[in-house]
Amino acid sequence: EMAQAALGAAGLHFDELNKLRVLDPEVAQGTAQLREECAAFLDKIVEFQKIVGSLIELVDQLAKAAESEKMKAIGARNLLKSIAKQREAQEQQLQALIAEKKMQLERYRIEYETLCKIEADQNEFIDQFIFQK
Repeated sequence: EMAQAALGAAGLHFDELNKLRVLDPEVAQGTAQLREECAAFLDKIVEFQKIVGSLIELVDQLAKAAESEKMKAIGARNLLKSIAKQREAQEQQLQALIAEKKMQLERYRIEYETLCKIEADQNEFIDQFIFQK
């Protein structure tokens, strides 16, 4: 016991197998346990990094897909705008054509009324000419 105390004072210890050690067996055991815990912690960190890496990859893919869909939507919206403008231009052309045809119809109506009046005048003249004979 006294020898062990003298060795302990010199920083030397016996372990459970009675081998001479520089470290206190309890400290050595704690160190070994800490080493194991650190290794397990490192394994978990590596696993966590893999999970985070795959998550980042997935988020990147989703962002690319969202960007692609956004571009498709913008393209579709622009196409709809151009179709709407074409329809508007067509409608204006048709309105102009309708106005032109209405004016033409009005000219024909006036011409018809004039011709009817001329016909009536000529018929009246013919009737008078026949009665005079």
